[in-house]
Amino acid sequence: SRSRRGRDIEKELTISFEEAAFGVEKEVSISKSAVCSQCGGSGIEPGRAREVCDLCGGTGRITHRQGFFVIQTSCMKCGGSGGVVKHPCKACNGSGSVKQKKGLKVKIPAGIEDGMHLVLRGEGEAGFHGGSAGDLYILVHVEPHRFFKRKGNDIYYEADISFPEAALGVKIEVPTLWGKETVAIPAGTQYGDRLILKGKGLPDVKTGKKGNQIIVVNIITPTKLTKKQRLLLEEFLKEAG
Repeated sequence: SRSRRGRDIEKELTISFEEAAFGVEKEVSISKSAVCSQCGGSGIEPGRAREVCDLCGGTGRITHRQGFFVIQTSCMKCGGSGGVVKHPCKACNGSGSVKQKKGLKVKIPAGIEDGMHLVLRGEGEAGFHGGSAGDLYILVHVEPHRFFKRKGNDIYYEADISFPEAALGVKIEVPTLWGKETVAIPAGTQYGDRLILKGKGLPDVKTGKKGNQIIVVNIITPTKLTKKQRLLLEEFLKEAG
């Protein structure tokens, strides 16, 4: 029979948010068909050769006559190859491939997004009767971060501050992918205001250009007040009114 390309394989791989940001090398284990080492993928017993098909005489075609018409079809015995295997390889039963487990190192590029595929050419199932191997598709899942959220190549972080800090301004420490950084919250900051840390986002998986880290300000309203705090706020309300 004719050679045929091997099937593609899909494998799922889960990585952390940080691994997606900086890139990582992972090892995956797959079970797949590989070229038979005994026959080299031919499916023929070593020392033997493919023989000429006695049905089509090696042409791979069968000719039929119907009145004035001559019709040619693919030979049903050899599948159109013109040759037949009368002595199949015992190691692979003539298929040219055997099942095996294989470990592969996969380089995950920095900036990869959840749901992206990586393709490893030729690492799929072995081809049949000398056909080329299929490909291995790695479907990447990225675990969510406990406080960062990704949008494109930007990452978002919610910073909680108190009402007095929003009114008067304050310096706070915020986490980034590269460690903590001090950020100045200006006086008069409103709920939902945003501050931008340039280049502190994730790299673009193709260009390497980094996005930004967006700090979204969340002003926390106290649910319990001391007597003094209440008096001060009431005084502030009178002044503001």
